[in-house]
Amino acid sequence: PGENETKVNLEELKTSVLYSGPVDPSEWVGLRKSSPLLVYLRNNLLMLAILAFEVTIYRHQEYYRCRNNLTAPVTKTIFHDITRAHLDDGLVNCVKYFINYFFYKFGLETCFLLSVNVIGQRMDFYAMIHAFWLIAVLYRRRRKAIAEIWPKYCCFLTCIITFQYFLCIGIPPAPYYPWRSGNANFNSNIIKWLYFPDFIVRPNPVFLVYDFMLLLCASLQRQTFEDENKAAVRIMAGDNVEICMNLDAASFSQHNPVPDFIHCR
Repeated sequence: PGENETKVNLEELKTSVLYSGPVDPSEWVGLRKSSPLLVYLRNNLLMLAILAFEVTIYRHQEYYRCRNNLTAPVTKTIFHDITRAHLDDGLVNCVKYFINYFFYKFGLETCFLLSVNVIGQRMDFYAMIHAFWLIAVLYRRRRKAIAEIWPKYCCFLTCIITFQYFLCIGIPPAPYYPWRSGNANFNSNIIKWLYFPDFIVRPNPVFLVYDFMLLLCASLQRQTFEDENKAAVRIMAGDNVEICMNLDAASFSQHNPVPDFIHCR
């Protein structure tokens, strides 16, 4: 570009995708020459193999239950004979219980930690939006109130990760974006913070991995909120009902159904 067409200095311009080397427009749609071809298709074939393996397992389980007149378990757990009553029977049963129901008990806290991780890793405009959502969810305080707003939170995560995916793809190779024109008051740091598509400071696609992990756990937590309303699940895993915060500390033990191993004497 000419001197009046952009405010980018020469050093930054050399790192641009458009001017660092020849540009193949076909790469924008995912086509790239590769030799051998198997290396290019390796990840796609791996995903197909994993999906085929998953479908085979589920089909085999369904066929086995139909042939032997068995019903599917209420909860998708590893140790079907371990319930909430076995949690205090010993260390082995305790480990088995948490292998089955760790996310059922601590999934919400895990989602909060992953949200803080997204904010700390990104430190950009979208991290600020995640922070506002985290404050809005924590402001509800009670678990039932959080469960009511949680589907909206999952919808927000789905929309924002899709939008950022298109930002990472950007437009086909072109001279520049509007924020790189000579009249725009944008520099590379602002573009990076706003996560704008750019040919010089390209959006970091690794950020989408953090968002995806948060979306994955948030989706599992939404399923957990639905399972909490099922009587069969509550019998197996125990309920997640909050103990009232107004209880007196001296009379707390009489409201706690778990045995007091410290002051049992």
